[in-house]
Amino acid sequence: MAHLQLTAVAGGRDDDMEEVALLGSYGEAEGPSSRKGEEEEEEAGMRRAQVRVTGMTCSACTGAVEAALSARRGVRSAAVSLLQNRAHVVFDPALAKEEDIVEAIEDAGFEAEILPDSAVSQPKSQKALSGQFRIGGMTCAACVNSVEGILKKLPGVNRAVVALATSLGEVEYDPTAISKDDIVQAIEDAGFEAALVQSSEQDKALLGLIGLHTERDVNLLYDILRKTEGLRQFDVNSVRAEVEITFDPEVVGLRSVVDIIEMESSGRLKAHVQNPYVRSSSNDAQEASKMLHLLRSSLFLSIPVFFMRMVCPHISFINSILLMHCGPFRIGDLLKWMLVSVVQFVVGKRFYIAAYRALRHGSTNMDVLVVLGTTATYVYSVCALLYGAFTGFHPPMYFETSAMIITFVLLGKYLEVLAKGRTSDAIKKLVELVPATAILLLKYKDGKYAGEKEIDALLIQPGDVLKVLPGSKIPADGIVTWGTSHVDESMVTGESASICKEVSSSVIGGTMNLNGILHIQAAKVGSGTVLSQIISLVETAQMSKAPIQKFADYVAGIFVPIVITLSLLTFCTWFVCGTLGAYPNSWVSETSNCFVFSLMFSISVVVIACPCALGLATPTAVMVATGVGANHGVLVKGGDALERAQNVNYIIFDKTGTLTQGKATVTTTKVFSGMDVGDFLTLVASAEASSEHPLAKAILDYAFHFHFFGKLSSSKDDVKKRKEDAFSQWLLEVADFSALPGKGVQCLINGKMILVGNRALISENGVNIPEEAESFLVDMELSAKTGILVAYDGDFIGLMGVTDPLKREAAVVIQGLKKMGIYPVMVTGDNWRTALAVAKEIGIEDVRAEVMPAGKADVIRSFQKDGSVVAMVGEADYVLVRNNLEDVITAIDLSRKTFSRIRWNYFFAMAYNIVAIPVAAGALFPFTGLQMPPWLAGACMAFSSVSVVCSSLLLRRYRKPRLTTVLQITVE
Repeated sequence: MAHLQLTAVAGGRDDDMEEVALLGSYGEAEGPSSRKGEEEEEEAGMRRAQVRVTGMTCSACTGAVEAALSARRGVRSAAVSLLQNRAHVVFDPALAKEEDIVEAIEDAGFEAEILPDSAVSQPKSQKALSGQFRIGGMTCAACVNSVEGILKKLPGVNRAVVALATSLGEVEYDPTAISKDDIVQAIEDAGFEAALVQSSEQDKALLGLIGLHTERDVNLLYDILRKTEGLRQFDVNSVRAEVEITFDPEVVGLRSVVDIIEMESSGRLKAHVQNPYVRSSSNDAQEASKMLHLLRSSLFLSIPVFFMRMVCPHISFINSILLMHCGPFRIGDLLKWMLVSVVQFVVGKRFYIAAYRALRHGSTNMDVLVVLGTTATYVYSVCALLYGAFTGFHPPMYFETSAMIITFVLLGKYLEVLAKGRTSDAIKKLVELVPATAILLLKYKDGKYAGEKEIDALLIQPGDVLKVLPGSKIPADGIVTWGTSHVDESMVTGESASICKEVSSSVIGGTMNLNGILHIQAAKVGSGTVLSQIISLVETAQMSKAPIQKFADYVAGIFVPIVITLSLLTFCTWFVCGTLGAYPNSWVSETSNCFVFSLMFSISVVVIACPCALGLATPTAVMVATGVGANHGVLVKGGDALERAQNVNYIIFDKTGTLTQGKATVTTTKVFSGMDVGDFLTLVASAEASSEHPLAKAILDYAFHFHFFGKLSSSKDDVKKRKEDAFSQWLLEVADFSALPGKGVQCLINGKMILVGNRALISENGVNIPEEAESFLVDMELSAKTGILVAYDGDFIGLMGVTDPLKREAAVVIQGLKKMGIYPVMVTGDNWRTALAVAKEIGIEDVRAEVMPAGKADVIRSFQKDGSVVAMVGEADYVLVRNNLEDVITAIDLSRKTFSRIRWNYFFAMAYNIVAIPVAAGALFPFTGLQMPPWLAGACMAFSSVSVVCSSLLLRRYRKPRLTTVLQITVE
C-alpha cells in the first residue's frame, strides 16, 4: 500500500509540507530511478561519485572524458552528461580514490570537482562548516567565476558557490585545515572586499555592545569575559563595538552570557545578539551609501568640466577668462585637467584596483573596459594639452569624456545596487516576521509563577515558556501550554483562514496571534524554526545557478577580449582608411585629425560594451522568482529545479494523501465467520497497532470507538489519556510482527498467524476468498473504496472497507494541468478497481495500479526514456507549504513565467551589445553622419545592466493563476 512521502514541518505543525520532484531525462538525472542501482553498487562494495566537469562544449568532449575515466584502474562505469556538465562514476574504493577520478578528467584537458554528498557510502563530515561571506566589488559573471575559482583551490575548501545578485558566497570548509579569516584574506587578495556574515558553527555567536566607548570599557569587558565559565575564546572589536564569542553550550547559554555582561558591568555595557540578516541589510545600505557618495563627488567635479566645454564658449565674458594663459597653459585647460584628474584617480580609484586584480589573476571584467576607455581618453587629452602648451597649436581635448564616463558608470552601479537590493525583498519580509523581543515567563524552582521579563527573541532557548499577547507575533515554534486563541498563519503558509489554537496545539514562529493570550513552550528556536528553514531554503535557491546561466558564464569569459579586439580593429580600420583617403576630409572636423577621429570610435566601442547585463540576466530573475514563490507558499530548492519545471511533460500523483485528503476512515466491516464483530475488530486492531501506515491508524480509531463510544469524557486531554490506557488493556499481545510494503502486515496472535492486507497478501499465503466476500469486495472497489482483507489461522474471516475522500480541488487541478499541456498520471499500490474509480472521478486517464513502492521508479523511467521531464508529487525539489494541489500549477506557471523573463533578459542584453557595438564603431556614420561620443556610450552601458535588473523586478508583479483562467471558464 503505497503512501506519499512527506517532509514534516519543524515545530510540530499538524499539516505537512508537500514536496514535488522534477526528474530529468532518463540517464541524466538522479531520482527514484537510480536509487535501486545505487543500493546494489553499495552492496557490491562500489562507490558512486558525481563530478562536475568544466570545459566540455560538444559530444566529442563527453566521449573524451568517458574514455579517460574508463581507462582508469578501479573505475567500473562512467556516464557523462554534456547538458549538466556532470560525470556519474562508479568505482572500487580499494583500487581508486576520488582524487584519481579528478586527475583522470584533468589529464583529459578539463576541470573537475567532486560534488558534495555524492558518494553514497561517505556521509558528510561532521567537522565541515558552512560559512556565508559577503563579497563586495563583483560586477559581472567573470568576477563570480574568478572568486569561485580561487576559493575552490584553497586547501580545506570542499565547496564554494558565489552569487552575483546577492553579493554573497557560500563556502563549505574544514576548520581544521583552513579558517574563515584565511578565506576572507584569499577573497581580498583577489581584489574584492570580504566579510563573514554567518556560520553553521553552533557554539559561536557575534554580540553587539552598547556602551563600549573607551579603553576602560574594553578592559572591563575583557575582565568579565575572562571570568565567565564556559567561554572558550573571545575576540573584541572595539571599533565596531562587537565581540565574537566561542562557548560551550553545555556549560553556559548565550542568554546567560548576555545577562552576565550586563550584571557584572552594573548596566554600563549591554550586549545583544547580532542578527545576520539585519547585518546583511546594513551592509547593503552601506554599499549603496558608498556608491552614492562616489556618484555625488563625481557629479560635483564633472559638471563644471562639462559646463566649461559645452556652455562657456557661448558666454563671451566667461570664455575670455578661460582662454587667458597661466604660463604656457590656458586657465580653462588647467581647471579641466585638475578636476578630471581627481575624478579619474580618486573617484575612479576603485576601477583601477578592481581591473588590476582581475588581470593579475588572468581574468577580465567590466572594470577593465572602463579603465581602458577612460585612461585612453585622459592620456590623449593630457598629451593634447601639453602639445598645445608648447607648440601653440591646440588639438581638441576630451577631458569631459573621461569624467562623464566615470560619472555615468557610477550612476548605473548605484541604480543597480538599489535594484538588486529589491530582488531580495522576499527574504527581508520573511526576516521581519520574527519579532525583535519576547516575553519570558519566569518561574521558581517549584514551578510557581515568579514574573515576566522582556528578552531579545534571538536569546530564546528550547523549553522557555513565553507569553504572547493578542495582536503580537509568536516568537518561536512551540506548543501551547495555556490559553485559547486564533492565529493567522497566512504570512508563512499562505492559508488565509485563521486557525484555532488551544492547549497542545503547535504554533509557528512569526505568525500573528489574533484575539487571546497564549502561553507557549518553545520547541524550536534559531535555525530550527519553520520560518528559518523557509528563509534558508530561499537563500539556497537564490545562491544556486540555473543551467541556462552557463551560457552567460561562457560569454563572460570571452567577452572582454573580443571587445578589446573589436576596439583595436575599429581604430585601425578608421585610421588606415583616413590615411589612405578612403573617406572625405569633411568627415573630420577642422580642429581634429584622423588619429583623434579614429580614437573616439575605438573608445566608444570599449565603453559601450556591457558584460554585466548578461551576467545579471539569470540570477536576478531566479532571485526574484524564488522570493515570489515563497510568498505564494511554493519553495524552490534551486535554479536547476526552477528551470526544469517549465519543461514538465508528465506529473505523477500518488493516490493516498496526494489526490486524497490522507484522512482514511473505515466505512464498512463485514465478518464472514462465526466471530463476533467486536472480537474481529480487536484482532485486526491488535495486528495493525505496530504499523505506521495511515490505513492502520484508521482501523485503530474505528475499533477504539466501536468499543469505547460514550464511555469517555469530552475533555480532549482526558480522552487522550484514557485512550492510551485503554489501548494497553484491550489490545492483544502480538509476536513476530512484519510489515510487507505494498501488501499489508502479518504477525502472530495467540500463536496463530493473522494476515491483514490486500488480495496479493491473502492469495500468496494460500487463503481462499469466498465468492460472497469476493462479490462484496468488488462492489466496494467499484465505489472507490479500498478493501482490507483479514485471514486468521489460514482461514478468511472478514474484510473492511476504507475510504479516503478526494481533495476538493483535485479534479479541477487535473483539468488545469491538461490545459497547460501536462499529462497527469496516477500511480498507486491500491487495486485496479479502486484506482480506476478514483481516476475516473477526477479525470485521469493513465493509471498504474498495484505498483509496489520500488516499482514506482520503473514507472518514472518508462516516461523518461523518450527524454520527457517527469514531475512527481512526493519528492523534494519543490516544497509546497500548503497541502493544496493548486500550488503544483503555481510552481509550473512560475517557472514558465520566470524563464520567459530570463529569455527576454538575454535577448535584450545580446541585442544591446550586437546593435550598440557596431553603432559605437561608426557603422552608421558613412550613411547618417551619426557618431556616438564616448560619454554617451558610457551612459548607454550604465543603463543597460540597470534595465535588465528592472526587467527581472517585473516578476514581483506575478500573481498565481486562477483555476478559472487556466480552464478558460467565465464565471458570471
